[in-house]
Amino acid sequence: MIGSDGEQVGVLPLAQAIVEAEGKGLDLVMISPNADPPVCKVMDYGKFKYEQSKKANLARKKQHIVLTKEVKVRASTDQNDMDIKMRRARKFLEEGNKVKVSMRFRGREMVYASRGAEHLKKIAEDLKDLGKVENMPNMEGRQMIMVIGPLKK
Repeated sequence: MIGSDGEQVGVLPLAQAIVEAEGKGLDLVMISPNADPPVCKVMDYGKFKYEQSKKANLARKKQHIVLTKEVKVRASTDQNDMDIKMRRARKFLEEGNKVKVSMRFRGREMVYASRGAEHLKKIAEDLKDLGKVENMPNMEGRQMIMVIGPLKK
């Protein structure tokens, strides 16, 4: 048994440990049930649970969840439209999110899939100052997909 101040009290029978804990107005909490003998601590369990939830909330608040944002382009997208899409992709990368660039091919555009791959490589080259390519362009059905992840700060 461990006392409320953190010092080791010693090995006590369960009934005696419970009586001592209740005498101080605290709870007897089993910390390590698999130890031989099991280790218990005298503490205010409500306060302990409250502090644990506060720590969990603080850890959750500090973490950054990386989202995957998508930018859709076509093989025939003009330069002006492409500049706007690149601006959007830059914004996503600056926020720390991944960018999934997908290029859809329709009908006879499938013949020019190699031109689409070159287009995606040019996009990756334009964004290399903010992110690195995690998945190189690859075909999935009628769609070519590339994922760009943000660089570490």
